[in-house]
Amino acid sequence: MNIKQLQYFLTVAEAGSITAAAKRLHISQPPLSNQMQLLEKELGTKLFERGSRKITLTYAGQILYHRAQTIVDLSSAAIREITDLGTGLQGTIHLGTISSCGVVLLDRHLKHFHNQYPDVNFELYEGNTFQLLEKLKMGTIEIAIVRTPFHEEGFHCVYLEEEPMVAVGTKEYLGNSTDDKIGLEQLTDVPLIYYRRFENLLMNSFRDASLVPKVYCKNDDARTSLMWAAAGLGVAIIPRSITPAIPDPNLINKIIDVPTLYTKIAAIYRKDLYLSNIGQRFIQMFES
Repeated sequence: MNIKQLQYFLTVAEAGSITAAAKRLHISQPPLSNQMQLLEKELGTKLFERGSRKITLTYAGQILYHRAQTIVDLSSAAIREITDLGTGLQGTIHLGTISSCGVVLLDRHLKHFHNQYPDVNFELYEGNTFQLLEKLKMGTIEIAIVRTPFHEEGFHCVYLEEEPMVAVGTKEYLGNSTDDKIGLEQLTDVPLIYYRRFENLLMNSFRDASLVPKVYCKNDDARTSLMWAAAGLGVAIIPRSITPAIPDPNLINKIIDVPTLYTKIAAIYRKDLYLSNIGQRFIQMFES
């Protein structure tokens, strides 16, 4: 058994077929199939249930899958650590980001980081917080930029300042008050548009205030909420930092001053893996 075999095994398990895995690995099917057979022979057990269309893991395969992830992660970390000794501050940061952090990251941090470390490149993986936590655990990314709430266990976390949610809409919905803040009771009669990730936060806040909101649209991207609000379809509930993503002079922003609706952006990385030199510099930039 070797690292390459384990990487092949992980890819087959995740792809669900030899054909799909071979495409991902840019190799032909026969040698990949042969490697999996050799692995099963060496371990003396069946790792796959081979169906007509899909391959699934046996119980032994599931055990190996989790062990192989750790072994491959440690191997990658060792390679990064040794490579760092020779190459210094260059290479690629595998970074996961949520949609609602883009403006903050670009405005405050990345340009400065690029100026300091011009030989560092990025490979971005975009998704929601929970998807990025999974990618961190699997070793696909080294650092993730996520938003609270999330489970911190097993991660080093560096937080930006807390920020409120804001209600964003046209005059039709938010033009009756000159106040820059708005209460939940004022939002019960307008069609609300929000990112599904914030549903529990929002519904719990309304419930605590004994209010029932009028939900118009739930979606999977905070930017979508903003675009629908700009189209005059309702009021978007989004973190304040994302409002510049779609500048529109017809949109009105009002802070929802409810403590339970404050969130933070965080840069996180695994406690149990080596963080590359360039990764460490990125975290230092984020802290500053």
